[in-house]
Amino acid sequence: MITNEMDRSRCSVAGTLAVVGEKWSLLVLREAFLGVRRFADFQRNLEVSRAVLTDRLATFVEQGVLTRVPYHADGQRERHEYRLTTKGLDLYPTVVALMEWGDRYLGDGQGGPIALQHRDCGAPVRLALVCDDDHRLDGAYDVEATVRPRGTGRYRAIEKAPSSHTHR
Repeated sequence: MITNEMDRSRCSVAGTLAVVGEKWSLLVLREAFLGVRRFADFQRNLEVSRAVLTDRLATFVEQGVLTRVPYHADGQRERHEYRLTTKGLDLYPTVVALMEWGDRYLGDGQGGPIALQHRDCGAPVRLALVCDDDHRLDGAYDVEATVRPRGTGRYRAIEKAPSSHTHR
């Protein structure tokens, strides 16, 4: 066990949770992966307050998970939509993992409301742990955690300016 040796200030899990570890953040990501781009559509689908949604979208833009892109609908003022960046797209496996866990342990045994399938062949999509030698792993008992030497793999802390509102 490496518990006593690990420098928790370098923990990637804690750093990631600082960006996405709140219910509304994960639900905003889910909607973005389902193709939602506009503020009103996020708000309608999520039934979330304007203040909370504004805060979550701003955090994702600040962290480079989403980017704001202007658009102009006929007869209306310029508005912005939110598009996933490469950094945001890299969070997809996280959302799929949470979905699979919920389907397995919170569902009725019939699968969840959303089915994922490979766009090219139509086969069901599932998440898998695979090592660099392409061995499929069954779970945590197949993985050994090791501590990296100090000075490597330093995780940068997330600095966020205080919000004018405290809705979470």
